[in-house]
Amino acid sequence: MVAFDYIVVGAGSAGAVVAGRLSEDPGVRVLLIEAGGAKKPMNVKIPAAFATQFKTNLDWDYHTDPEPHLNNRSLYHPRAKYLGGCSGMNAMLYIRGSRHDYDEWAKAGATGWSYSEVLPLFKKSEGNSRGESEYHGATGPLRVEDLRSPNPLSETLIEAMVSTGLPRTADFNGAEQVGAGFNQVTQRRGSRWTTADAFVAPAQRRRNFTVLADAHVNRLRIEGGRVVGVEVTRAGRQEFHQADREVVVSAGAFNTPQILMLSGIGPADHLAQHGIRVVVDNPNVGSHLMDHPFYLANFETTARGTLAKAQSPVQLAKYIASRRGLLTSNIAEAGAFFHTRSGEVAPDMQMFGAPAFFWDNGFTTHDKPAYAIALSLVGSRSRGQVRLRSADPTSKPALTFNYFSDPAEMDSMIAGIERAREVANSPAMRDLTTRELHPGGGATSRAEIEAEIRRNVAHTYHPACSARIGTEADGVVDAQLRVHGVAGLRVADASVFPTIPHGNTHAPSVLVGEKAAQLMGAVR
Repeated sequence: MVAFDYIVVGAGSAGAVVAGRLSEDPGVRVLLIEAGGAKKPMNVKIPAAFATQFKTNLDWDYHTDPEPHLNNRSLYHPRAKYLGGCSGMNAMLYIRGSRHDYDEWAKAGATGWSYSEVLPLFKKSEGNSRGESEYHGATGPLRVEDLRSPNPLSETLIEAMVSTGLPRTADFNGAEQVGAGFNQVTQRRGSRWTTADAFVAPAQRRRNFTVLADAHVNRLRIEGGRVVGVEVTRAGRQEFHQADREVVVSAGAFNTPQILMLSGIGPADHLAQHGIRVVVDNPNVGSHLMDHPFYLANFETTARGTLAKAQSPVQLAKYIASRRGLLTSNIAEAGAFFHTRSGEVAPDMQMFGAPAFFWDNGFTTHDKPAYAIALSLVGSRSRGQVRLRSADPTSKPALTFNYFSDPAEMDSMIAGIERAREVANSPAMRDLTTRELHPGGGATSRAEIEAEIRRNVAHTYHPACSARIGTEADGVVDAQLRVHGVAGLRVADASVFPTIPHGNTHAPSVLVGEKAAQLMGAVR
């Protein structure tokens, strides 16, 4: 057994950041544990190929329990399983959310998390190709760029969004979030740029940094109220790795609460059902789970150059030779934020414009060129939970999101679909649109649209808040990300968000990694 000062569990959007930053201090020994592999296959590197990872050995392949407000459907929920985590499986959008999110966190007790306090950390991570500015950093390891080969149809979709009354914007992370424009992406010269590329690869050149891949964490070992290390299974063998200072769990909104509960931290009655000795009785572990409900409107088009032929030999050759062409697309190239509700500061709806047909997580295809207008309810309110199915660490957790338990969510999603139809019927898109595929002609009345939403709404791959910042009465960690009731233990990933941000969760997760490293005294 080799002892380390810090052990980080999970090498995803936050964990890779924490571990990499901690290793910048040559006086500490850092171990990064990852359940998945260390290699990055080609379909991770190619931006437009992200959906080809789903239901493969790169995917945890989760499914929810029957969702009570979605006709008892079970939703498939992919989660990446390799170095870089979901920064290698997402649509690469660099969106921080509303500044209002962070100010509300701080007002609710998350001291140190206001927008003015976290903006320097966002900038620290960021290496934006546009250069240094009031809102952006240019020298950080996380590369952020404009799309290298933006699709002409995406530009037309932006024109159509603007024609519905939205202002044109070049920066959703700048002074104002509301508007329509191109999304910036976490790419480097046309290839996906993960947190493993940005933070782990440089750290691997340091003698004080160790990566343990293909290692499944079974539980944390806690003695005398303090975490002393991590028990893992690797290559069929049981191992224990000692942490002399701290353990940071960064396993994501599903696996983090699962690991905590397997270690005796969670709802006492639930743990007792599975024969797990209770170390800390905290019913908030695994509770308050949030995500953004997501609906895809698809339309057939006469436009040329859609992504229908992105995987052709010609496009693959172009990508390999120059890192340009259709395969550099993140699919969701165009974007917009707008309000469907009055009286709220942050926009509650995010729209994506994609020069491609997309349905059923990419598993369903269409034989004609099409485009998609997706609606992500970033002002979601529903709360679900993560619970254990058994005390077996290899058993997948039980998940429920409880989407549309708040009627206001349905009102917003219907309003979003109506806005998508406005975009498709605008002067810019009218002559390019031949048929509405989803929701389709059978969904015209409010009741019919609502029924279609319940049949086919999905999620935006943004699980969060299941180990949130709060007091011992309503949270799992304090504002310093320390787990209530256990010394030497922190959580750093999207599970700590007090509430889900109004936007994509990758950039906020990177922020959490930076914040955790700062709180732990990492080199600045």
